[in-house]
Amino acid sequence: MSSAAALFDAIRQGDLAQVQSLVEGDPALVSAKNESGVSAVLSSVYLGRKDIRDFLLQRGAILELQDAAALGRLDRAKDMVEKNRALANSFSSDGFPIVALAAFMGHLQVARYLKENGADISAAATNGSGYNALTGAVTGGHLETVKWLLDSGANANYRYGPGYTPLLAAAANGHLEIVKLLLAHGADKSAKANDGKSALALAEERKHEQVAAFLKSA
Repeated sequence: MSSAAALFDAIRQGDLAQVQSLVEGDPALVSAKNESGVSAVLSSVYLGRKDIRDFLLQRGAILELQDAAALGRLDRAKDMVEKNRALANSFSSDGFPIVALAAFMGHLQVARYLKENGADISAAATNGSGYNALTGAVTGGHLETVKWLLDSGANANYRYGPGYTPLLAAAANGHLEIVKLLLAHGADKSAKANDGKSALALAEERKHEQVAAFLKSA
């Protein structure tokens, strides 16, 4: 196994000590990428390995725009976009719109900045997931980001993946205030996923009692 492969394996396992040992042996690994072009930093963000993320950053990991968006590093995002405006509307190496990464992580300032510089908030992922900024923000449970996206024209009834809509995702994840917000912006309460499950059915199935009660009364 190569050093880079060992590093990403350690990140997946949440083994900070192993990550530290590998980086001590090869400092350049802090900026390593996997076979999909995802950096060690971004991989640690995806997996919620905050201690590993912080270690890599402390050791000087070089951040690309996809990393800066996921980390909420507005300063770094500005530095890159001001040199190349086209980057604002670009995609991550694993197929997500950069603005969707910012939205998924709840970094509203970064998402706003990217939109102001040309990012399409409706752009869908090219990796088969169909994720866009709104579905990312909904799944992440970021109410203010969801509100901003809806106010900016995001489609509350966008379909993606297994026939999901933002409302179905919000109900499945138990995000009551986001459910309310989506309905206020015209989300179709009767929409069903490809498996025939409605928002109410998903909320009940996953024991989100407050969401289920609201949907019954709405």
